[in-house]
Amino acid sequence: MSKIKIGLFGFGVVGQGLHDILNKSKGFKAEVVKICVKTKTKKRTLPENYFTFDKNDLLANPDINLIVELIDDAEEAYKIVTTALKNGKNVVTANKKMVANHLEELVQLQQKHNVSLLYEASSCGSIPIIRNLEEYYDNELLNSVSGIFNGSTNYILSKIFNENMSYPVVLKQAQELGFVETDPTLDVGGFDPKFKLVIIAAHSFGIFINPDDVLNIGIQNLTDFDFQYAREKGYKIKLVATAKKIDEKNITVFVIPQFIKPSGHLYNVENEYNAVIVEAAFSDTQFFLGKGAGGHPTGMAVLSDISALRYNYRYEYKRHLQHQELAYSTNIDLEIYLRYSNENLLNKLGFKSITERFSGVNDNYVIGVISLTNLIKNKSLLQSENAFVVNTGRVVNPKSSNEEKRTEKNLTETVKLVQ
Repeated sequence: MSKIKIGLFGFGVVGQGLHDILNKSKGFKAEVVKICVKTKTKKRTLPENYFTFDKNDLLANPDINLIVELIDDAEEAYKIVTTALKNGKNVVTANKKMVANHLEELVQLQQKHNVSLLYEASSCGSIPIIRNLEEYYDNELLNSVSGIFNGSTNYILSKIFNENMSYPVVLKQAQELGFVETDPTLDVGGFDPKFKLVIIAAHSFGIFINPDDVLNIGIQNLTDFDFQYAREKGYKIKLVATAKKIDEKNITVFVIPQFIKPSGHLYNVENEYNAVIVEAAFSDTQFFLGKGAGGHPTGMAVLSDISALRYNYRYEYKRHLQHQELAYSTNIDLEIYLRYSNENLLNKLGFKSITERFSGVNDNYVIGVISLTNLIKNKSLLQSENAFVVNTGRVVNPKSSNEEKRTEKNLTETVKLVQ
């Protein structure tokens, strides 16, 4: 690629972080030609002639050969990115929601117009997981990719477990520090890590999954009761995203809070840090740790993509093109902890077995086995009942049909006893 001339969309935390890094980096030169922003009255740290409010000043400028998109509006980002690709411009983006929702189309546009779209900064901040999946693990037999993909919720959970702060108090603190938006749903509801997980699953297993089909249970219903239970058992709770093979034909993906033992890789991952665990046939288990938020860590991931374009780098989507014929499935059982107040919720959820149960004055909990399909089906019910779900992390072994029938019979008898 000839000299890189950038058209930058957005000049918020990440945009300013990128500009700062570009100015301080030695041996790497890229010129920011123009910056498109939305708010006309906001004070900027650069002279006015750098800025425009018309996106066509960037998209239709023949001097600009790279569009860097760093805005928080996924719909507008989609319009910007697709227009740029159709105009023959390479693109770097950090918008995980936009990429996850349109990845298959974006791959086709790159191939059709012979351009490159890079988005390392969209997933896990400063951890270079996408590039590693594309290059280092391209011929590895991957079993799973999982971890903490959201720094905001990890910051909240760290404060709860390390400083005994209540969820409402630490959520307000995180909002005041700018770690969480005024409407925290994207983070605490588990949507942000779900978008990242869908992207990572595409590069891990070559499969494009609609985010709407993926279960995301967040931490917004966490109470002191759940915290105390975990502490008494010696666990921490982390919001964990998981993509893993079920068998040779199917993979599954989900985002659920999980109990983590002191021996677990994620136990000491604190504050705004992200972590990724890759489990594979030949390289076994590998662990990646890095900051998942902030202008400079994310800006550095953006700069890495910009630098790669000097060598005309592009994702090859090797696993997708290998036609491995993997399918997305929710046909898997999980053992979960469920804290609830409405007894009827148990029957509606359809537990296959219950191994532990407690009934209190205000809060009750069970630990048992349930299908991922049923969790997805009843997600809205869990939210409305203010129930809290945690994956115990214990592996549920597949059972024969006769064993399944015996389990269902035992569960029916158990339910009758407790009614």
